[in-house]
Amino acid sequence: MTLSEIKMTLQPTYQQNLACVGAFYEKMGRMLGSAFPETVNNLLKSLKSAESQGRSEILMSLQKVLNGLGGAAASCHRDIYKNARSLLTDRSMAVRCAVAKCLLELQNEAVFMWTAELENIATLCFKALENSNYGVRVAVSKLLGTVMATALMPKQATVMRQNVKRATFDEVLELMATGFLRGGSGFLKSGGEMLKVGGSVNREVRVGVTQAYVVFVTTLGGQWLERSFATFLSHVLDLVSHPRATQTHVEAVYSRRCVSFILRATVGSLLGEKAQIAAAKEICQAIGKQMKAVEAVVNDTSGENKSGAADIAASQHVMVCALQELGSLVQSLNATASPLIQEASIGLLETVTSVLLHPSMAARLAAAWCLRCVAVALPFQLTPFLDRCAERLNSLKTSPEAVSGYSFAMAALLGGVHQCPLGIPHAKGKMVVSIAEDLLRTAAQNSRLSLQRTQAGWLLLGALMTLGPSVVRYHLPKMLLLWRNVFPRSLKELEAEKARGDSFTWQVTLEGRAGALCAMRSFVAHCPELLTEDVIRKLMTPIECAMTMMSHIPSVIKAHGAHLKASAAMVRLRLYDILALLPPKTYEGSFNALLRELVAEFTLTDNSANTTTSLLRSLCHYDDSVLLGSWLQETDHKSIEDQLQPNSASGSGALEHDPSSIYLRIPAGEAVPGPLPLGVSVIDASVALFGVVFPHVSFKHRLQMLDHFAECVKQAKGVRQQAVQLNIFTAVLSALKGLAENKSTLGPEEVRKSALTLVMGALDNPNPILRCAAGEALGRMAQVVGEATFIARMAQYSFDKLKSARDVVSRTGHSLALGCLHRYVGGIGSGQHLKTSVSILLALAQDGTSSEVQTWSLHSLALIVDSSGPMYRGYVEPTLSLVLTLLLTVPPSHTEVHQCLGRCLGAIITTVGPELQGNGATISTIRSSCLVGCAITQDHSDSLVQAAAISCLQQLHMFAPRHVNLSSLVPSLCVHLCSSHLLLRRAAVACLRQLAQREAAEVCEYAMSLAKNSGDKESSGTNVSPFAPGASSRSDIHCRHQGVNITETGLEGLLFGMLDRETDRKLCSDIHDTLGHMLSSLAIEKLSHWLMLCKDVLAASSDMSTAAPLSSGKDEEFEKKDEMDDDTMFTTLGEEDKSKPFVAPRWATRVFAADCLCRIINLCENADQAHFDLALARSAKLRNPTNDLLVLHLSDLIRMAFMAATDHSNQLRMAGLQALEDIIKKFASVPEPEFPGHVILEQYQANVGAALRPAFSQDTPSDIIAKACQVCSTWIGSGVVSDLSDLRRVHNLLVSSLDKVQAGKGSSSQLYRESATTMEKLAVLKAWAEVYVVAMNIKKEAESKPKRAIKNTDDDDDDDSTIDELPPDSLITLVQPELPILSRLWLAALKDYALLTLPAEFASQLPPDGVSIQFLCSPRPEEPVEHVTACLQALHTLLDSPYARIHIAEDQLIGVELLSVLHRLLLTWNPPSVQLLVTGVVQQIVRAAQDYLQEKRNTLNEDDMGKESSPVLGEGGDSGGLIPGKSLVFATMELLMFILVRHMPHLSTKMSDSPSHVATKTRLSEESARLVAATVTILSDLPSLCSPAGCMTILPTILFLIARILKDTAIKSADNQVPPPVSAALQGIKSIVTLSMAKTEDTQKQWTALIRSTLACILEYSQPEDSVPVPDEVSMLTAIALFLWSAGSEIIGVQSLQNGCICRFKNALNSCDPWVQAKCYQLLLSVFQHSNRALSTPYIHSLAPIVVEKLKAVERNRPGSSTELLAVQEGIKVLETLVALGEEQNRVQLLALLVPTLISYLLDENSFASASTASKDLHEFALQNLMHIGPLYPHAFKTVMGAAPELKVRLETAVRASQASKAKVATRQPAPTVHSAPTIKLKTSFF
Repeated sequence: MTLSEIKMTLQPTYQQNLACVGAFYEKMGRMLGSAFPETVNNLLKSLKSAESQGRSEILMSLQKVLNGLGGAAASCHRDIYKNARSLLTDRSMAVRCAVAKCLLELQNEAVFMWTAELENIATLCFKALENSNYGVRVAVSKLLGTVMATALMPKQATVMRQNVKRATFDEVLELMATGFLRGGSGFLKSGGEMLKVGGSVNREVRVGVTQAYVVFVTTLGGQWLERSFATFLSHVLDLVSHPRATQTHVEAVYSRRCVSFILRATVGSLLGEKAQIAAAKEICQAIGKQMKAVEAVVNDTSGENKSGAADIAASQHVMVCALQELGSLVQSLNATASPLIQEASIGLLETVTSVLLHPSMAARLAAAWCLRCVAVALPFQLTPFLDRCAERLNSLKTSPEAVSGYSFAMAALLGGVHQCPLGIPHAKGKMVVSIAEDLLRTAAQNSRLSLQRTQAGWLLLGALMTLGPSVVRYHLPKMLLLWRNVFPRSLKELEAEKARGDSFTWQVTLEGRAGALCAMRSFVAHCPELLTEDVIRKLMTPIECAMTMMSHIPSVIKAHGAHLKASAAMVRLRLYDILALLPPKTYEGSFNALLRELVAEFTLTDNSANTTTSLLRSLCHYDDSVLLGSWLQETDHKSIEDQLQPNSASGSGALEHDPSSIYLRIPAGEAVPGPLPLGVSVIDASVALFGVVFPHVSFKHRLQMLDHFAECVKQAKGVRQQAVQLNIFTAVLSALKGLAENKSTLGPEEVRKSALTLVMGALDNPNPILRCAAGEALGRMAQVVGEATFIARMAQYSFDKLKSARDVVSRTGHSLALGCLHRYVGGIGSGQHLKTSVSILLALAQDGTSSEVQTWSLHSLALIVDSSGPMYRGYVEPTLSLVLTLLLTVPPSHTEVHQCLGRCLGAIITTVGPELQGNGATISTIRSSCLVGCAITQDHSDSLVQAAAISCLQQLHMFAPRHVNLSSLVPSLCVHLCSSHLLLRRAAVACLRQLAQREAAEVCEYAMSLAKNSGDKESSGTNVSPFAPGASSRSDIHCRHQGVNITETGLEGLLFGMLDRETDRKLCSDIHDTLGHMLSSLAIEKLSHWLMLCKDVLAASSDMSTAAPLSSGKDEEFEKKDEMDDDTMFTTLGEEDKSKPFVAPRWATRVFAADCLCRIINLCENADQAHFDLALARSAKLRNPTNDLLVLHLSDLIRMAFMAATDHSNQLRMAGLQALEDIIKKFASVPEPEFPGHVILEQYQANVGAALRPAFSQDTPSDIIAKACQVCSTWIGSGVVSDLSDLRRVHNLLVSSLDKVQAGKGSSSQLYRESATTMEKLAVLKAWAEVYVVAMNIKKEAESKPKRAIKNTDDDDDDDSTIDELPPDSLITLVQPELPILSRLWLAALKDYALLTLPAEFASQLPPDGVSIQFLCSPRPEEPVEHVTACLQALHTLLDSPYARIHIAEDQLIGVELLSVLHRLLLTWNPPSVQLLVTGVVQQIVRAAQDYLQEKRNTLNEDDMGKESSPVLGEGGDSGGLIPGKSLVFATMELLMFILVRHMPHLSTKMSDSPSHVATKTRLSEESARLVAATVTILSDLPSLCSPAGCMTILPTILFLIARILKDTAIKSADNQVPPPVSAALQGIKSIVTLSMAKTEDTQKQWTALIRSTLACILEYSQPEDSVPVPDEVSMLTAIALFLWSAGSEIIGVQSLQNGCICRFKNALNSCDPWVQAKCYQLLLSVFQHSNRALSTPYIHSLAPIVVEKLKAVERNRPGSSTELLAVQEGIKVLETLVALGEEQNRVQLLALLVPTLISYLLDENSFASASTASKDLHEFALQNLMHIGPLYPHAFKTVMGAAPELKVRLETAVRASQASKAKVATRQPAPTVHSAPTIKLKTSFF
């Protein structure tokens, strides 16, 4: 074996040993004693001979040795430094990273590194950054930044050990600047000389040094930055003004981006709000200083200042950086930035506005942008800014800079309006149009101003369009005219203008046309609602002219000079932009010419520069980021890393490239708009438009273009070929994407063939981006062609290629092709190729010679696993085995391979899915393999690999939660939360979000274990930081945000802290969700903890100092700590570093905390009533001190709401007011146990008043005033306040706002749009209305109560409870004085609303109670249900008034219309609460009609006494016909039927006949029961509204419904309760059967038939069935009895009905349920007593014998319960009644039945004592009845008694016994007791 082979064999073992050595030292440290010099020497020796992988491992071990030994290893420090430093420029990136990390560890103790060697270290770092990758830049910048920070502020311990000469601030900054301005190679000794040498700056070095600046400042900390900000700011701004930083325009933009990044990353995240305001002041001063210098140069007419022009050029870049940071600062501070504007001494507005006159356009645009940021943060400034700019524009219209600058500012401000919910006054649109028109009109008057005025005019009109259709609609005709006039009207005019004009005229013309097209584009983008066919047609005239003009431009440029090229390119850009937004059909006539232009554009036909498009990455798939390196877009360094991407001008976006972007919406994730340079933008636009047009082009043209593309690629050579190919591929991808979106096909075979040739050729291209694009294009082609044979052909081609090819390029390209095919065709479409694809890719993945081949093949494999789904199941084991093998064998430095392995692992887990829960042997193996794979990837040093590991574990947890060990996962996730890598933080939070959804408690517990462990580590004296990400070290405290800092606030506290630092939207959203899940699960158990957390966050009100820790201590401690922090100046970076306070919570976090507070209150409401009952809470607390209930924290809740409601931030004020309202609503009625008659909120009156008062100040925005009014009315109406003077405080606030409304001025009258003022006014009126309603209710209640006797004032006990009570009219006395104004305003508002919502043509038909109806006609689904219920209640109340009732009854159509509105409302609004209110309103309408009709009948009866024929009143007239749409009765029945069917679907034959309907009798819910009862009540009222003939029309339906409802709801219940629908049905039967007016001669026959059939139905329904549930016989019998009682024998005396009724009574008498018997006896009694003997006699004959039998049987079976006793008693009453009804001659026989029965109930003396209570009561009852009967019928009684002596004996014995017992009782108890017989009553008396 050769030496290298031996080395290869031993390498893994050697690397394992290295790892072990490192781990030993890291954990054991100094305990390993003096062995370390030898270890270090051995490691350093092997370092020299090792290859790159070995070097990385050795360096990592050395780093761990240093970490473990700390200062003890001092003797080896220089050796390590000498050996390691040269490797900092190693060709292997992994080695560079390892050296940087090793040296970072070394600098902790090696003083020489940041003293004598400081300059050398800097030089080395700059060299290391040359040709570096992202990982190296991060590692080296961390080393450089940390060393520089340590040099400036050494650690205390090292300073004390040695006498160290510290570097000065200037020295350190100069060294850093050297790297930024000069780059790596060829350093001379002193920085100053170095910079004089020519040569270009290395971009990688600049970006690396930029990151180092951020590390430098972060390490020194926020307080250092606060103190040194002025110097630091001046230094970084100097960087960007240095000539070397701005050698070309693009370089200048890159340098600006770097400086902006430094400022944003430090000022934005390290400083608290107060310190940020101070920083903003400093920036303001710097801008002012620069501007003075510029003005001096501009005003210097003598020409003495030779370098003036250069100074101005340099100052523009300083201005851009300073203004952008100022804008970003103000925008992030939001409303808390108001002191910056309000303090005149700062002069922020004057300073920024002065820059609008800067000679450089870039500076003017930056100033305009800054103003937009200020206006968005402080919307009350928006309108004043606009007015001010307009005024200055008018007064300075002769200055080109002023015209340009102020128009930029106005455009920027208009663009910001969409971010301000309250908008701007409508008239501002008109103002902008007139200014723009004026500018365009006067442009030609002065050639010095022509260009600026033209550009400014169109810019303003473009900006105007962003205000949306509501504003633009009014100006559209004028706009269309302006657009038409800017272009020639005909071809003739076009030809003519070519011949005339000079180059300047042409420049102005082209700029004007570009501006017009830009305004058009803005119109189409922002006002799509106005794009009618007519408008599009009018727009097409100028657009077609512009397209024609394009072909003439080259000859114009030829004639007048190349300087017109830029203006021409701008016209093309604008044209492409607008065409891309219009439907292609509108310009299909111009396709040919247009496509020629587009193709020439991106194939660079007329362009000598090799410009490439920037769209390729975005058109490729997001998942391919690992191949494209586009994951850099997902890092914190995105904005500077962009400039190192290979395509043209990447990352060089700047406002000056396209001024129109100042008013457009900023793309998501961007802080400032950054349009790319014009050359790139035009190509981008042409590519995008090509994708839109291509699907609409004929196949012939498609073929021509594809062939032309192939020709273009062939013709070009070298770099140009790459550029052309890139552009063509982007266009093809864009076209294929367009085809897929349009669901179009690619075309016939020849088109496909041409496309395929083009694509396949690029799969072998050396440029990886092109290969990637080719793979993507292949997949997209397969998608749009969608034919199996075509897909097979493509797959086979790649299979063959992969089998034969040996070069890396082919293997990578074709392996990706397979992945993309599967991705776009899915598992089904490519199933037959799956086996081959997998086997080839598994083989390629094992190609250890090329990590690139492994990366691409594994990436493709992951795509295939993802897209194949279950079809991949058979390949899981071999794939998983390969993944594990590669994870263990591929060197960790090949991070891309490991990233792809992570992706594969995740895809496999998803494929196996829920199966992973199983316990079979195979599944267990797969699961453990997955877990092992996750563990390996988790341990990798690369953050992207770690992120992949987290997402794998997240998937595993989803499918097999039991098998994921949270105790190790959660702490590792917490560590990643403080990673310096955004992707890792995102992955960690996304995983926590999922875990918290299921297991929030465990997650929090395991996170807390991290805090405990950290405490143990610190106390045990070791110096290891367990929190540091990756290979950790103490210096990792200086990692982003100083390591994990979990305190007693737990993970929740850490997440709240992250919200202050993170700007990534997705990340913040996930943090919100995670906290939300934790809150939902844990807030009730750990109430104090969560409330304290929210309180700590909210307590950081905006005037706090830079820093305040989240402590659970008192606020006083908070404040003291603050003062201390301000006084303490950190001059060293000692171990106290960890206690360095975080930045106080920012306003957005405080808003979230206030929202959390509201959620906690709602959670408690759903949990336990004790949370809102002080007495219950206290007793619960006594029982168990761990019980934590919300009401015990009321003072904290009020305090938090107060803090939020009185903050600077408007959003926080809103959240605070919302919380206050919730607290008032939930706690208003909670009594104060210690003071009966009082509620606990009373003691907080002052706090509530104080929280509300600031909201009514003059400058408060409308939305806050509206909310505050709502809270006021809730507070006044809650009834908490008992003292009138206290109530007056809040009442006065409402009075003041009412005065404002009366005066017609809202606070917003001049600042915001009119709808804001309206919202404010309506809120005030609504608040007053709510107070008035409460006042009236109190008054009504007081009036309805009986007057209480006047209390004796001496009676002290009563005094306390009554002295504070409000007199009943007190609240009304507060409202009374305002009522005249209020009633007028209320009515006016209602009228306005009604008029606004009605189309003009219906204005004359306005119903009087318009508004509620108007609202109910069309409530939007998103309307809160409260609005609907409020309108319904308003209608109900309105119909209480006699006037409204008469009005609605007189004009029946109003009632019908109102009913149809209510019917429509029910179709869309489901809640039962709404349905109940609707039935209430319907009842009001019906009652109104009843009253009206009754009155008419009464009058008629009086008038027509003598007349023969009187008119028929009521609906239906003589014919009985009801006309739908005009009949009130019909409309009512329609609506009621709708409600009934909704709750009892089987009532509708349509529904019961449908196959899906299942006929089941289920008990109605309580709400449904109430609703059905209400509808039945109304139904039974309807016949009274009809004429006799009308009654006959509706009664069949009504009686059918009532009978069915009775059948379905009369269900037997355990407690024998009568459900509301049954009561209502019985009541309805009674009212219908007794209806007199229905029984006329004409209708008698019909009426009789109706009543008989209804009774027959009820008899049928009451037939006992086997069905469950059991029908309630009592209700059915009651219904039968009602018919018998009310209808008369002539109607229902029919034999069959009579037999049926008797049968039902017999069944009931024989029932085994005593309750049924008792009720049956009661009902029989009423039948037997009927005045019509003809009706009662058959029943007496049939049923009396049964009654007698039943009662006689009682002697043998005495009652055992009160119900049984009751049955007997009711039966005896029936017998007694029969005796009374009998004639005198029959009385003896009847008594002979009754008396022996009663005597049989008497007990003898012996059995009396032992008898049951019921039995004794029966004895007493019988005795009393006998005593009563004797005197009543003396003769008959004697006859009966004489005939049976034994009866007489029993009776006498009983009487004697009774008298004896009474005598006994009388001696003991003088007061007599009256015995009352138990009685039973129906719930509703029907008789």
